[in-house]
Amino acid sequence: MTDIRELVTSVGFDNVGVILAEDIPYDASLIELCKSNGCGNYGKNYTCPPHIGETDALIQKAKKYKKAVVFQKIYSIEDSFDIEGMDTARTDFRRATQRVHDLCMKECGDFLTLGAGPCNLCPVCGVVEGAECRFPERAVASLESYGIFVSVLAQKCGMKYINGVNTVTYFGAVLY
Repeated sequence: MTDIRELVTSVGFDNVGVILAEDIPYDASLIELCKSNGCGNYGKNYTCPPHIGETDALIQKAKKYKKAVVFQKIYSIEDSFDIEGMDTARTDFRRATQRVHDLCMKECGDFLTLGAGPCNLCPVCGVVEGAECRFPERAVASLESYGIFVSVLAQKCGMKYINGVNTVTYFGAVLY
């Protein structure tokens, strides 16, 4: 089997750690943040609630794996109001996470890739247009949509969740 940690590291994240899947912190109540629709994607993306499925079922799906490789990338931004910088960083992180997922599709067995925010493979998600998901095998959901408490996950992996003034940090994981 391919060494997933090496595969993830090859993509160029700032920090990579391994955790037993049983030690991943889950909190089904995180879905309430999604329901508040602060990001504007609730009901507008197949990888977001409610379309992704019931949180408890997603948590059980994630718990079937033995380990996870957790990765983070830290981006510099102008200041805490630099929304454009955060969006650029998030787009870069999603591309890197997608590279990880695509590499795992070629080289790994059973796995689950989770990233930051909704899938963005399509300019407009099929759910908005009443169409099926165009790339179900490539779509990557967020850690939060699976009820994973990211700040606690970071701590358990020896990573900082907040990395200083004028930075934004994004996290992802491959469960296997």
